[in-house]
Amino acid sequence: MRHWIVAAFAAVLAMPLWATEMGDDGLHKADWMRDTFKDLKEDFAEAKAEGKRLLILVEQRGCLYCKDMHENTFTDPRVKAMLEETYFPVQINLHGDTEIVDTDGEALSEKDATRKWRVLFTPTMIFFPPELEDGKPANEQAVAIMPGAFSAGTTFDLFNWVAEERYLDQSEEDFQRYHARMIRERNDGDTR
Repeated sequence: MRHWIVAAFAAVLAMPLWATEMGDDGLHKADWMRDTFKDLKEDFAEAKAEGKRLLILVEQRGCLYCKDMHENTFTDPRVKAMLEETYFPVQINLHGDTEIVDTDGEALSEKDATRKWRVLFTPTMIFFPPELEDGKPANEQAVAIMPGAFSAGTTFDLFNWVAEERYLDQSEEDFQRYHARMIRERNDGDTR
């Protein structure tokens, strides 16, 4: 019995400190996520009142890529700071039945909304502009939609690219060129 207690204690100590809590819906629940009624116009207004940008994070139960983002990317201090200070993150379940109200005013389930938005992969991040246009759904409002799991550096650069509104003029520097430049600048600044 004593060995079992020691083994259990060692297992708890071995767990990463950044492990994210799991909700009843099987999705990761981070402290920086906003628990809202999922009325996206209201969420947008609340984000704007706080001086932040609305960010929709589409995830699903059992998503290994979502797990990777929560354990390895969103825990990066630079990324976490952006999630807390610059963005207003609202989680949507790809297969969820919770009712949401899209930015065009349509009330529908999470799963119907993600189909409407043509989300095929999780995680998918949907970034909103500083102002909404009446009558347009979330995917048509978006200034950037990023499907997939990425490293902390790529995610941090994407968060900055959107926050700095660099999407407005991509003729000189689209996200890929911006990200490459950021990597070069970080590497040039490395004094090791």
